[in-house]
Amino acid sequence: MEDAEIINLWKSYHKKLDESLSINKKNTEDITKLKVRSFLMSMKPIKIFTILAGIAWVGFVDVIIIALFQEASPFFIVSAGIQVILTKIAIGIYVYQLVLMHQMDISESVISAQNKLANLKLSTLWVTRVLFLQLPVWTTFYCTVNMFKYGNPVGLAIQVLITLLFTFAAVWLFFNIRYENVGKKWFQLIFNGIEWNPIVKSMELLGQIEEYKTGNHTLNENLSY
Repeated sequence: MEDAEIINLWKSYHKKLDESLSINKKNTEDITKLKVRSFLMSMKPIKIFTILAGIAWVGFVDVIIIALFQEASPFFIVSAGIQVILTKIAIGIYVYQLVLMHQMDISESVISAQNKLANLKLSTLWVTRVLFLQLPVWTTFYCTVNMFKYGNPVGLAIQVLITLLFTFAAVWLFFNIRYENVGKKWFQLIFNGIEWNPIVKSMELLGQIEEYKTGNHTLNENLSY
């Protein structure tokens, strides 16, 4: 067999192998993106429930604040007001997350999907930070002016201590809930469930696509020599 024929056969084989690798890569990407979408959609029910429950809660508290604004203790009005504002912010973040999940499309690029997942991860961290900021107001909404005027000093000291502890915890968590702490036990204790694990699994799957692409690229380069 002539050298030219051998070279042509090799080029033909190499072309078919490239096409096969390209098809396999595309199928792998599509299947992986479907898995990612399935993981993200598994979070949808709990997020919808949280949004609806949150709306009902803030509506209820808003009505109470308006109805008792002239009569209730200032501690109650301020505490309930802060709690409602933070809950409304959290609801807004949950709505944003639903939009992100619905925007995940099998036809979009891996980079685009990774960007959406990064935003979903970041917003999950933020909504948790916001919700933990509510901790102190759960220790003050029942306080009254008379309690501080005529209350037992020991009881007041305990009350102040509890509020300070909750405030410290809220501030500490707000500044330390970052992805850099993902390996810490306390972080894993907070972020271990239906609203976090699917995001992590999705990120790992998309990362595998990038590794697969890199592997194919290297293989194609080696075959061309």
